[in-house]
Amino acid sequence: MEPFRFKVGARHAVPLRQRLDVYLVHALEGRVPRGRIKEALDRGLVTVNGRAAKPSAWVREGDEIVGEIPDVPSRAPRPEALPVRVVHEDADLLVVDKPAGQVVHPGAGHFRGTLVSALMGRAGTTLSDLGGPDRPGIVHRLDKDTSGLILVAKNNRAHRALAEQFQTRSLAKTYLALVRGRPEFDQGSVDRPLGRHPKIKEKMAVSDRDTAREALTRYRVKERYKYAALLEVKPVTGRTHQIRVHLASIGHPIVGDLLYAVRHQSAGGQGAEAPRMGLHAWRIELAHPKSGKLMKFEAPLPEDFQKMIDEAKKAK
Repeated sequence: MEPFRFKVGARHAVPLRQRLDVYLVHALEGRVPRGRIKEALDRGLVTVNGRAAKPSAWVREGDEIVGEIPDVPSRAPRPEALPVRVVHEDADLLVVDKPAGQVVHPGAGHFRGTLVSALMGRAGTTLSDLGGPDRPGIVHRLDKDTSGLILVAKNNRAHRALAEQFQTRSLAKTYLALVRGRPEFDQGSVDRPLGRHPKIKEKMAVSDRDTAREALTRYRVKERYKYAALLEVKPVTGRTHQIRVHLASIGHPIVGDLLYAVRHQSAGGQGAEAPRMGLHAWRIELAHPKSGKLMKFEAPLPEDFQKMIDEAKKAK
């Protein structure tokens, strides 16, 4: 914690009707970002004249402001005794079936319970370090709410070989996606560039800007239901949120997708909420990073995903 005490007007010139959070940014001489100051205020760690205050409170001449700024939590992953569903393991490669709801590596707001921490907590497991200290062994990633297969490199040689397969697109991934609506055709593709959403920083969007990157997704209808459909989806490129954005762009958002579906609705068509996002990394085909041998892996549908399909089948 970083403690502080200020008497307004004693050292800092304060314009009339100055917000408390803005005042503290200047009073702390820019050492602390406004976001951390807001966190301290929201947690009641800052008082004005002995009373907890909101970020929008106005400061006045003579106010006494006392508080402390919480320390930034370390992003470095730590070993944790968490279960890991191992599909395959050898001296170079680990294939894991990640559950929905688990973050792959530490990031904003997610420092514990990650797949990386679970891997570090496995006795005798070595991991590559080419991805940096926050991402040991991680060659690619899955979104938090996507379940299924993910490849982990156990040494740097394997990491380079796997990364090359992703770069050259010689590695094939197939997802199962439960989407809302019934696609008109049995198969199709979406070839639309993707870029950052112009207004919402957490989202990607179909874009024609110069900074947008090419993105190609192929799909095939596996089953049709009354209000939904189950698709086999093969992303040719590997952009952030690619499958989610592309399917939403053709009018078939993934069931339970809180970011890209207009409503968080189940596949049954009755307005009930879906228990999770209906996207699962189902199959993967690759050349072994050392021997070059062709390898194929498949992760069975999780129980909660299967229940969503069963609900879609029963819809009337």
